[in-house]
Amino acid sequence: MGSQLNPCLAFNGNARQAIEFYRDVLGGQLELGTYADYGSTDVPHPEKVMHATLRTPDGYTLMAWDVREDMPHTPGDNVAVFLGGDDPQIRVYFERLSAGGTVTLPLETQSWGDEAGSLIDQFGATWMVNITLRPQ
Repeated sequence: MGSQLNPCLAFNGNARQAIEFYRDVLGGQLELGTYADYGSTDVPHPEKVMHATLRTPDGYTLMAWDVREDMPHTPGDNVAVFLGGDDPQIRVYFERLSAGGTVTLPLETQSWGDEAGSLIDQFGATWMVNITLRPQ
């Protein structure tokens, strides 16, 4: 697979409605998982969307999620760049992107089994990173 770079929209509890609306507008296949689906049942609202991906017939990929209650959310500033795949080079990108910025979630193994992390780079752009770990 290598890696992919896609926009990821953050929502404050209505990610499911938004991504379903975008699917109705753009068409395509929607994959959606809640916090509970990914093993994070200790959050206040495990039914909220942790990760959604819409792949359209035109080749667009749009991602979405509901921010956790302990994270800031400002409508209009709710877009992140999502870098994901199984390429080990992604770890290097995370390290380089974090230089001069702020790591908001250290890159480490998460409850769903992949390595994931997030950061705000030195220019204020939010990055979400997920490294798909191959089965041992």
